[in-house]
Amino acid sequence: MEARHSALCAGEAEDAVKELRAELVKAGIILPSPGLDPVSFVREAPCPLIEGGRCASDTARWLAAVPR
Repeated sequence: MEARHSALCAGEAEDAVKELRAELVKAGIILPSPGLDPVSFVREAPCPLIEGGRCASDTARWLAAVPR
């Protein structure tokens, strides 16, 4: 069960990073490339954070919606 949860979290985080990058580019906002925080994978049940604020994927999606 933990492996499935971790895979879902990682997939969701990757999608959130792609969405955040795309929306930032559309808005003309240049930041260091957002990505997945490698340290947040070092847990028993990894659920990665997004670099550039060390936020969860739901927060990254919220930030992506702001420029819209």
